[in-house]
Amino acid sequence: MINSTPEWITRSVSRLRTAAPAADKPAEKTGEKASEKAADKPARAGLDKSVTDVVAKVAVPRSTNERLQATLRRGQEALSPRALRRLLADLQEVVAPQVSEIEGGRRAQAVAEWYAKAEPEERRDMWLLMCEQFAPDATRFKSARQRYEAAAGTAEEGQAEISLRRALVSPRTRLLQRFSAFPEGMRFLLDMRAELLPLLKSDKRLLALDAELEHLFSTWFDVAFLELRRLSWDSPASLIEKLIKYEAVHDIRSWADLKNRLDSDRRCYGFFHPRLPNEPLIFVEVALVDKISSSITPLLDEAAAPADIGRATTAIFYSISNTQTGLRGVSFGDSLIKHVVETLTAEFPRLRTFATLSPIPGFRAWLAKHAGAMLERLDDKRRTELGRAVGFEPPQATHLLAALDKATDLDARSPVRQMLMECAARYLARELQDGKPVDPVARFHLGNGARVERLNWAGDPSSKGLKQSYGLMVNYLYDLKRIDKHRSLLAQGKVPVSGDIDSLCRD
Repeated sequence: MINSTPEWITRSVSRLRTAAPAADKPAEKTGEKASEKAADKPARAGLDKSVTDVVAKVAVPRSTNERLQATLRRGQEALSPRALRRLLADLQEVVAPQVSEIEGGRRAQAVAEWYAKAEPEERRDMWLLMCEQFAPDATRFKSARQRYEAAAGTAEEGQAEISLRRALVSPRTRLLQRFSAFPEGMRFLLDMRAELLPLLKSDKRLLALDAELEHLFSTWFDVAFLELRRLSWDSPASLIEKLIKYEAVHDIRSWADLKNRLDSDRRCYGFFHPRLPNEPLIFVEVALVDKISSSITPLLDEAAAPADIGRATTAIFYSISNTQTGLRGVSFGDSLIKHVVETLTAEFPRLRTFATLSPIPGFRAWLAKHAGAMLERLDDKRRTELGRAVGFEPPQATHLLAALDKATDLDARSPVRQMLMECAARYLARELQDGKPVDPVARFHLGNGARVERLNWAGDPSSKGLKQSYGLMVNYLYDLKRIDKHRSLLAQGKVPVSGDIDSLCRD
């Protein structure tokens, strides 16, 4: 019986290698010349090497413990055992008990300088060392947990809890803290996490390091340590360039476009951390208008005259962009909106309405999968009307999706247009996964206490808007008196929506 995939590959290729000369031999020849045998050796050697490489690739990767004890590296490993041991020693020196915080930071900086020159696979080796060689002491944790359980309800419970907490702190935590100590350390850690995030699905060994970084970032980037700053046309050029670089919702097309977004009737605010003073962590663009906006086009019109901010009653949040991939999972969008609302109301007491004009990035892909189910919800009369509109009775999912390719041309009374609006309303108001909205932008704003207020036809007729949601946009309303109520509803699995949205769902 063949016990493993590598063994099977080795045996199978070995059989092929043995059979190859006989299969290739001309029928009229019964023997091999010595020169032919000699010429065949390089080919066989190449075949042997290819077998070794294939086996190495499918073999289970060695742990860093195994590699540190070895003398030779395998084909897929980046650092040799000697280099790996040297790197481990450098990391251990960073957190050596006798080393001060300042000296530890200096040593961490030296490792970061090595890292900057390292190849991607060499960097991964450092991550693996951090994961496997700086993990919590399992024996100490087990002992502390047993003492805590035994002390429950007694006078010793408090001390036992302290011991348990200390046992849970891994050497990895202190190592990462030392990396944050040198001037560019925070930037280094953010970039390192951004680099490892895409590899988590394929290499579960890195999950511990990612979780540790996310936990530390949630503390280091707590809103109490952040500063809200307004960004204007008078801000340093280097900072304004960051807005162009990180704008994630509506690309900034030119300097004129940027100037329009920073005009007198606009506001742009960002959260900043003292260790990254010239780098906004997240920023929001706001338009001051007299009613809730239904289209992004006039807001991005560079030729439009500034609105009279003295008459503004509504603040429209039309773009919110996170700038740091390394901070994924660390949320401060809720705090940003709260701080911006407080700042705006202090400057403009007439403001009464705070809403967004938001994209619906997941809608078109969702409808492509669920169009058939949405058609099944129609009664006979509406199915017939829709069939006539698309030219097929009864209409199928493919017919509906084909008719929607030119959605912006549809008449206001078109059954196809009405169907699309109902599908979008249902997507935003009823589609949940693990108790949260499936659409990422909806998840963000509804999680912050907003409600789904209104759908806007052709709100974004750009190619990006059509690709995401057939041009539809949505307003989320921040009713300051009902934010907690809306959050409570969402926690119960009910999306807070306006009456108009609810009626479109046709439940």
